[in-house]
Amino acid sequence: MKSKRKNWNVAAKYSKCLNNLMDKTDSQILRELQDNFPLCERPYEIIAEKLHISNEELWKRIRRLIDDGVIRRIGASLDSRQFGFCSTLAAIKVRPEQIGQACEIIEKFSEITHSYLRKDEFNIWFTIIASDQKKIKDILEHIRTSLSLEKSEILNLPAKRLFKLDARFHNYIAAP
Repeated sequence: MKSKRKNWNVAAKYSKCLNNLMDKTDSQILRELQDNFPLCERPYEIIAEKLHISNEELWKRIRRLIDDGVIRRIGASLDSRQFGFCSTLAAIKVRPEQIGQACEIIEKFSEITHSYLRKDEFNIWFTIIASDQKKIKDILEHIRTSLSLEKSEILNLPAKRLFKLDARFHNYIAAP
């Protein structure tokens, strides 16, 4: 899959993360990235200065946190509805030998923002953000027919009610 979805083995990433416990500086970096990200031309230099570390040290630590699976992405979280888009959570049920093919099909759609492999009956879950409901249905139908899935083997789960959660993580594991 594309780099943003390349690692399906989440358990291995988190296991690696636990083996490389974060220290106080890592926790401070995460707090700055989540709560105090500077809106300026050189935000990482500002963060490094605030934490009394070099810009190189900051990037070394950020790269490690990404590699360890602690940071999945750095970027703004926009409300796609405010821009007139529709979204849904979707899932498909594929045989283990179809997973690679399914990933190749899913990654072709820029409207699919992320996907997950799960150990469940419906084993690939993904979100779609598209211009309208028709586009979402067209994407799901393309995926279904490309994989020769029955209609019962694909789920379209649009939100019925929105609950906005502020997912900020401040109780980080810190090595002694």
